[in-house]
Amino acid sequence: MARAIAYSVSNRLQPIAAAILCLMAAQLVLASCGDPEPVPFAARVAVER
Repeated sequence: MARAIAYSVSNRLQPIAAAILCLMAAQLVLASCGDPEPVPFAARVAVER
């Protein structure tokens, strides 16, 4: 009984999980294609030895 319930829930969640994975992959692709954002407050600091 519990195994049948687990399989039915798993089958219902498979399309949702696939959609989330596709959205994550699309965000990674779009983030890698864009111009890199400048880092705020970036500065070169001389190190004295």
